Amino acid sequence: MMCVSDRVIRKRLVVRGQVQGVFFRDSTREQARRAGVAGWARNRDDGAVEVVLEGPQDAVEQVVRFCESGPGSAHVVSVEADDEAPEGLSRFEIR
Repeated sequence: MMCVSDRVIRKRLVVRGQVQGVFFRDSTREQARRAGVAGWARNRDDGAVEVVLEGPQDAVEQVVRFCESGPGSAHVVSVEADDEAPEGLSRFEIR
């Protein structure tokens, strides 16, 4: 029987603050790989970083918590998170 925490979920985050040029995307990729989460991260023209995460609920929430503070050189002001339907992504990439 599948636990709720095993269910695959997908979240799209928009992270605002000093988040470009501070290894935010690469650090997020590393956190996602450790947690077993697929998805992608990209810089947006408005200075934010957009992150899509797909995986088991507990693992996705772990990476979301990382994104709320980011690597040491980042300064996160806000994180918008929206739930989406999973697409079946299999790896994490930087776009």
